[in-house]
Amino acid sequence: MEYTISQLAKLAGISTRTLRYYDEINLLKPKRINSSGYRIYGQEEVNRLQQILFFRELDVNIETIISIMNDPNYDSIKALENHLIQLRNKRSRLDRLIESVKKTIAHEKGEMMMSNEEKFEAFKEKLIEENEQKYGEEIRQKYGENVVSKSNEKFRNMSKEDYERFVQLGDEILKLLAKAYEIGDPTSPLAQELAAKHKQWLTFTWPSYSKEAHRGLAEMYVADERFKAYYDQKVTGRTEFLRDAIIHYLENNS
Repeated sequence: MEYTISQLAKLAGISTRTLRYYDEINLLKPKRINSSGYRIYGQEEVNRLQQILFFRELDVNIETIISIMNDPNYDSIKALENHLIQLRNKRSRLDRLIESVKKTIAHEKGEMMMSNEEKFEAFKEKLIEENEQKYGEEIRQKYGENVVSKSNEKFRNMSKEDYERFVQLGDEILKLLAKAYEIGDPTSPLAQELAAKHKQWLTFTWPSYSKEAHRGLAEMYVADERFKAYYDQKVTGRTEFLRDAIIHYLENNS
C-alpha cells in the first residue's frame, strides 16, 4: 500500500510539514516522487516513521535519531526491543510517581499518615524522569541499560538524609565551580576540592565507582551541549574547566 504525504500524515497523527522536514534532513525520504511531483510513501517508509516516532516518544533528540537510523548497522528489531524496555521503565516510573502523589494528597487531607521518606519519593521520581528524558538515551549508550537501572534504583532507595546531602552537594559543586573558574587553574586546591565533591556526589547514585567512568562522564559533559549549558551557567568554558579539574584529580589520587 502506498500513501501520499497528506495520507501518511493523517495516518501517523503528525503534520505534513514534519514529513517534509524529515525528508529535508535525510531522516525519512519518500519511496518515490510521482509524475505530478507528489511524495509517495510505501510500507518501508511507514515502518521507518513508526521507529522515528518511538524515538521521539522517548525524547531522543533529532540529531541522535538521524545518527542511529542512518547507521548502516542499524537493526530495527533490536531498536524495537530497546524501545519496549525503555517504555516499560517509563511506565513503571510514572506509576510510582502517581502513587507517591496520591499518598501526598491523602496525607494533606488527613486521610493517612505519610513518613518523611515517603514524602521525598515524588521528588526522586520527578528527578529520575527528568534525567531520563534529557539524557537517558546517551547514558544508556555509554553505560548500558543494567547500569542505568541500578543507578536509578539506588537513587530511589536513598534515605531522606542522603537525599538532602545529595541535593546539597549538587548546589555546592556549582558554587565551587564558579569560584574555582575565576582562579583559572584546574589544579588549584579549590578546583581539586570541586573534583572531590563531584566524585562524592556521583557515589550517591552510581552502583559502583571507577576512575574510567568518572573520566568518561567528564568528557561527555564537554561533548554534550545540554551538559555544557548546565555547567557553564552562561559562562563559556566552565564545563571544560570542570573536566580538566576532574582529570587532574583522577591522575593524582588513588
